[in-house]
Amino acid sequence: MSQFNDFNDVEKEILETVRKYIAKEVRPNVQQLELSKTFPAEMLAAMKEMGLFGLAIPEEYGGYQLRLPVFAAVMETIAAGWTTLAAFINSHCTVAYAISKHGTEEQKRQYLPLMATGEHRGALCLTEPAAGSDLQSITTVASQDDSDFVINGTKIFVTNGERATLLLTLARTSVDAETGRPRLSLFLVEKSFPGVTVESEFHKMAYTQVDTVEILLSKVKVPATAVVGGKTGLGMRHLLDSLEVGRIAIAASAVGLAANALAEAKRYASERSSFGVTIDKHQAVQLRMADMATKLVAARLMTAEAARAKEAGHRADMLSGMAKLLASESAKEICEDALRIHGGYGYINEFPVERLYREAPLYIVGEGTNDIQKIVIARRIIDGSEVDALGLPA
Repeated sequence: MSQFNDFNDVEKEILETVRKYIAKEVRPNVQQLELSKTFPAEMLAAMKEMGLFGLAIPEEYGGYQLRLPVFAAVMETIAAGWTTLAAFINSHCTVAYAISKHGTEEQKRQYLPLMATGEHRGALCLTEPAAGSDLQSITTVASQDDSDFVINGTKIFVTNGERATLLLTLARTSVDAETGRPRLSLFLVEKSFPGVTVESEFHKMAYTQVDTVEILLSKVKVPATAVVGGKTGLGMRHLLDSLEVGRIAIAASAVGLAANALAEAKRYASERSSFGVTIDKHQAVQLRMADMATKLVAARLMTAEAARAKEAGHRADMLSGMAKLLASESAKEICEDALRIHGGYGYINEFPVERLYREAPLYIVGEGTNDIQKIVIARRIIDGSEVDALGLPA
C-alpha cells in the first residue's frame, strides 16, 4: 500500500510479522473469546514475545523505537484483528514515550527495559471524577515532604489499571503566584507503593477483557526521582506532547476497527443473496460500500500525515486531533453501515459487526473527546501555529 512505500525492509518485516500473527491466531478466535469473556492470556504472552510492548521504546533500552508512521501502521494492523489487543498496549506506549522523551536517564534505565518486555505495564492516571478534559482542574495533590512527595487523590477511567505496574500520574505540585493557576507535574508511581489501591472496576458496553478502574492514591510517598524529567511544573507540557502520540495511536486503532468492519460487510455482501443475486450486486449496497471505503482510506491517510508531522518534530496537536477526530467518526459511521448491510444479522452477537458497532463509540470519547479535538483544531487555525499544514492561499 502507498503509505508503506517509505518503510525500510526491517519495518516492513515487523509489520508483516504482526499481520501474519493477527491473521492466523487472532481473527479466527476473537468471536469465541468475546462470547465466552475469556481473557486472552496466550495472545498477551505472544505480544510480549514479539516485542510489541516495546514499540515506542528506544533500541538501547530493548525496544523497537519504531518511527511514528510505522507505529501507527502496526497499531492499525493489531486493531484490525481485535481492538482489545491494541487497547492493551496503547496507553502503555504513551507512558513509554513520555519516559523515553522526557524522563531522566535514571528513569529510562530503571523502567524502559522492563516495559519493553512487558514485565512493567504502564497506565495513565489523569482523569478524575470532576476533571476529564479539563485537566487543569484536577485535585490530586503531590505535597513535598523533605526529599519525597506525598500524593493524595482519586483517578478514574484508568485503562489497564488493574494489571498495570507503573502509573504515569498527573498531580498538582504548586500554584503560580501570578496567575493563580496550578502547576502540574507527572510522577512515575509504582503500583506496589503503599497507599495505591484499585477501588472499583467500570463495566463497559464493550472491551470487557480490558480492565478500566478507579485508583485511589492515599498518602502515597514517592521519591523526588519519581518526577518525570526530575523537575516539577512541567507536567502539562510533557503530557500534551505524549498525548499527541496517544491520539495518533487511537486514530490508527480506529482505522483498524473500520477496516475490520468493511471487511466483514464485504464478505457478508458477497455471500448473502436476495432477489436471485448476492446483495453486493445491488446498487444500494454498492453505494454504501463506496462511502465506507472512501472514509476508511481518508482516515488512514490523515493518520499517516499526523504521524509524519509528529515524527518530523513539527507541532502536531492540530493534526493529531484531526486524525483522531476523522478516524473515530469514520469508524463509527463505517461500523453502522456494516451493521446495515448485515440487516437483522448485524444485531446478533454471533456476527462480528455487532461487537464492532459497540466498540466504535470508545474512540469518539476516549483520548480526549471529539468536541475537545475540534476546539484544539479551531484554536490552531486562529493562532496560525500550524497554518502550513492547512495549505491556505496567501
